Amino acid sequence: MDPTTRDALAERLRFYREMGIYDLYRRPVDETAVEAIAAEPEPMSKKLTVIQDRPIALKGIREDIGDCTRCKLHEQGRKQIVFGVGNPDADLMFVGEGPGADEDEQGEPFVGRAGQLLNNMISAMGLKREDVYIANVVKCRPPGNRTPERDESDTCGPFLMRQIAVVKPKVVVALGAVAAKTLLGVNDSMANLRGRFYDFAPMLPKNAPERDSSWPGTKLAVTYHPAYLLRDPRQKKETWKDLQMVMADLGLKPPTKSQD
Repeated sequence: MDPTTRDALAERLRFYREMGIYDLYRRPVDETAVEAIAAEPEPMSKKLTVIQDRPIALKGIREDIGDCTRCKLHEQGRKQIVFGVGNPDADLMFVGEGPGADEDEQGEPFVGRAGQLLNNMISAMGLKREDVYIANVVKCRPPGNRTPERDESDTCGPFLMRQIAVVKPKVVVALGAVAAKTLLGVNDSMANLRGRFYDFAPMLPKNAPERDSSWPGTKLAVTYHPAYLLRDPRQKKETWKDLQMVMADLGLKPPTKSQD
């Protein structure tokens, strides 16, 4: 193996170790791809800093997660990983806290009652569910739908950061306190976190292939989680104010009649 390829592979292995990935498996070698890499004068590590094909990049993150056993959630009744869904080129991304029972069953975020309400919120903004990208802080269902614990969010958070870096949305909407505190790294009340935009750039592992110096980051807004709105419908009016702020920033035309 030539020194350039060896150094690039070593850097990639260091990146995987930072992400907690230690077990690797062999795939059939694409000789054409190997020859193309070897012919490049620039190190492969630099070639990986900007990923153009977003669906493939998201698939790569999902493969890196694997059948995750990095935190205790894998031992507490989860059926499957719930990764993310939607348009990989979306201008708008929603981030919740974690899958519930319906999501764990179907393998897709926000498909239960809270998901139906989120769909209504998206529709009220003049969009469709397939227009946006939806993900959660943790990818496994916490038992009894409890709030994800700090170590669980910290373990799974880097994968969410990589998802955001691939999609590159114009606005991220954090749904609820867990998502807001995880993304912003602050511990404050929803009342104080709402009502404004934050400049947000996802914190990525040092050698993450999604790192792109040409992308400065995005805006982030905070609003209530749909599950909370089901418990306290009085906050729907405040949530609609938050969504209208996002709509104005994205240049979305307000619908003639809002939906709750």
